[in-house]
Amino acid sequence: AVATSPIGGEILTDCLIKSLEQKGITIKPRYSFKRKEIRPGEFQTVDLDFPDTTESYKLYCQRAIASDIKECVSRAPDTPYDDSSYSNIPTTSYELPDGQTIEVGADRFKIPDIIFNPSLVQTIPGMESFAETAASLRGLPQMVIESINKCDVDIRRELFSSILLAGGTASMQQLKERLEKDLLEESPQAARVKVLASGNATERRFSVWIGGSILASLGSFQQMWFSKSEYEEHGASYVQRKCP
Repeated sequence: AVATSPIGGEILTDCLIKSLEQKGITIKPRYSFKRKEIRPGEFQTVDLDFPDTTESYKLYCQRAIASDIKECVSRAPDTPYDDSSYSNIPTTSYELPDGQTIEVGADRFKIPDIIFNPSLVQTIPGMESFAETAASLRGLPQMVIESINKCDVDIRRELFSSILLAGGTASMQQLKERLEKDLLEESPQAARVKVLASGNATERRFSVWIGGSILASLGSFQQMWFSKSEYEEHGASYVQRKCP
């Protein structure tokens, strides 16, 4: 009962980078500069040259900073985003590692809403290569409902009341509340929708790995391990006999 989408935290981060670049703001990777204090409380930024640095590493470092911007200032809007409703929204300040302070306005609501309305990618300058794909994608609430509907009808009610958010994007403000609201509007009336998320941002980011480590340490789980030799002898279908 798995539903997947290419829309995730990395796409949102790239949308933020492109949107900032459109406004003339370039995120400098931490390795590309050094800040020197020239007098108390006053700093000077000196650019450093590393000509052999690959573009992939540069993008990785930019994404790390943009991801922090996203988690600090972004917020899932209460209702579907439209430009007219957010044209005069107050900006929020964020200080980049190089000391530059940027102002983030409507983008802090628009970019998170891409999770719910992937077609919004088409409005982000520089994301044209992904725009055609995004137009046909489903939003997160529709994917949750699709996944639950693939399961046995007898357990769907329990699944609707046990939806767990995990991963870095789960740290985005109001994501849990917006998802719960949209699911309440689109799910069957008999469903009691409840979205769960850890109150700790670090636990949200790594909850999948934490849960996996707990599961792997259980003695009962070790009895269900599927070895390489067993796979080679019996094939993938053997897991159905070993873990009924």
